[in-house]
Amino acid sequence: MKVFDAFADEYGPEKVVFIYEPRCGLKAVVVIDNTAAGPAIGGIRMARDVSTEEVFRLARAMTWKNALAGLRHGGGKAGILADPHTPNKETLIRQFAQAIENLQGYIPGPDMGTDETAMGWVRDEIGRSVGLSKVLGGIPLDQVGATGFGIAICGEVAQEFSELDLEGARVCVQGYGNVGQHAARFLAERGAILTVASDLDGTLYDPDGIDIARLTEAKRETGKVTVYEGGQKLDRDAFIDLDCDIFVPAARPDVIDETNAGHLKCKVILQGANIPVTPKAERILHDRGILSVPDFVANAGGVICASVEYSGGTQKQAFETIEEKVRENTREILELAKSHTQMPREAALTLGMQRVSEAMQYRRGS
Repeated sequence: MKVFDAFADEYGPEKVVFIYEPRCGLKAVVVIDNTAAGPAIGGIRMARDVSTEEVFRLARAMTWKNALAGLRHGGGKAGILADPHTPNKETLIRQFAQAIENLQGYIPGPDMGTDETAMGWVRDEIGRSVGLSKVLGGIPLDQVGATGFGIAICGEVAQEFSELDLEGARVCVQGYGNVGQHAARFLAERGAILTVASDLDGTLYDPDGIDIARLTEAKRETGKVTVYEGGQKLDRDAFIDLDCDIFVPAARPDVIDETNAGHLKCKVILQGANIPVTPKAERILHDRGILSVPDFVANAGGVICASVEYSGGTQKQAFETIEEKVRENTREILELAKSHTQMPREAALTLGMQRVSEAMQYRRGS
């Protein structure tokens, strides 16, 4: 298969499993990319258009993310090809969990289309998952905003390497969901102002600032940012041409590519989604002087939290660990990029590869 030829290399993947259960309509794929540092942690993505290629790329991003965060885990990812709002969701999740029971090298967590409820179903079936609800002794990543908190810490460090000043900085969040809303909240606590928020329904714009609490409540009740009272209601892709200081892509992969990277009007990009910017777009942004902090550095808060949970830690310990690791990693990557006149992604990849390669040397026969 071409997807294997395109993504297989000395780092992985170690195992790819396709799952098909016609009785309930389950179609899924699991990619365990690299477990040199420990069992892979990675979310279960549930979407009608999730592809094998997407899961391959996401699993590799998790390998780099976990290595850079210094976690005792490798990278993996799963994709379930289904509408996340299907009434058959619990059946599909439980059937999927049964299918991966013997994949001991993979620890599933929440991702787009799944949450702590889904992780509870998984744990009920096979006894292992992360991102569980508090009543099950877990740390619900989306509820507490672990990823969004890490993005805000990343933004604090980015001030030292750009013209950004968080105080009064205008924030654009593309994909105002579980990651985006918390990123906006934590950035606002540091003085920033949310001026643009978008989702599949459209774009909300108010240069004077959007009330994050009211917007989050409106989004929770209706699933749409455009029902917010106030501001301008624009089409879904209008965010790309609106001025801001911080752009947070927090939705699907490849939102920023070579066709629109030249339109972005910001100083810093904090990548909240996984693989939201294509390689060609990264180069365009870098050449334009826009600081783009790669996904596996900026959005590592979620998996760091998951790792702390898996080890039996508390929410307080998780947030302390997120702050320490994201702050340290962001500064190290940006200093490395500056000293070598590289793009931040190039510097992050270099460091990630070094750490995974070192971990692989401890394996028998290496």
